[in-house]
Amino acid sequence: MSGPKKERRGLGRGLTALMADVNLPDIVAGDQGTGAQTVELPVEALLPNPDQPRRDFRAEDLESLAASIRQKGVIQPLIVRAVTGMAQKYQIVAGERRWRAAQMAQIHMVPVVIRELTDVEVLEIAIIENIQRADLNAIEEALGYKQLMDRFGHTQEKMAEALGRSRSHIANLLRLLNLPSDVQEYLREGRLTPGHARALITAPNASVLASEVVSKGMSVRETERLAKVPTLSGGKAAPAERHGPEKDADTRALEGDLSATLGMKVAINHSATGEHGVVTIAYRDLEQLDVLCQRLSGFS
Repeated sequence: MSGPKKERRGLGRGLTALMADVNLPDIVAGDQGTGAQTVELPVEALLPNPDQPRRDFRAEDLESLAASIRQKGVIQPLIVRAVTGMAQKYQIVAGERRWRAAQMAQIHMVPVVIRELTDVEVLEIAIIENIQRADLNAIEEALGYKQLMDRFGHTQEKMAEALGRSRSHIANLLRLLNLPSDVQEYLREGRLTPGHARALITAPNASVLASEVVSKGMSVRETERLAKVPTLSGGKAAPAERHGPEKDADTRALEGDLSATLGMKVAINHSATGEHGVVTIAYRDLEQLDVLCQRLSGFS
């Protein structure tokens, strides 16, 4: 690993820059063209990335991959970086699933490409690798986006542009993080789809409704109808109460985008003429109110 230090490439400037400067298929295939070489390292020398967006590794998927590795070995090298202060230890940037499956297959040496990467680059590459391969569930993907926004200042627009996703796709995923933890767990387990979950986001009793949806195997349309029925504290249906005309799809989408951006529930209510209206932002505690005030002050 000696020799002249390579000039740092212009990464860490956002997802658009990352995608322009790091060709993920190339680095996964061995990073030809940049001078990096594929080497073999023992599995015990590799450590998982604590910021890896993927949290759920299905046992059956790992077993299937392990069976393939027993026959053909690890075909695609892992991407790793040296761990500061720990001699001969490397953090996995991309390929943790292959590393876990290799251990199940009792493979002791795996191919890797060692790169110099910052924390920003590591997280971005991990998220991009998983998203491009559809390896993340909806909650993991949403948490990955939130990490990029909270820790590194990425915007929804830049992430959408770089990842080939629509801004509404990213906004809708971020909205899922407003759901109670038990409903998010249903999503992780695949017992609810993102469509079911989106229908429950604005429901005050989302946990109760989610349990009913799962137990009855309700469709997304049935869930949407269920979520629209007001309930009393005892769980009984409340008398119907009209609050004006039903909101159009554009208004609901805008409410979702604003809610995802602020991390707070936003309601938009137009007047009968549609020429004016009221925007309501709900905060859950004084700390969140303080954050809202800071954001609104920054608009001036």
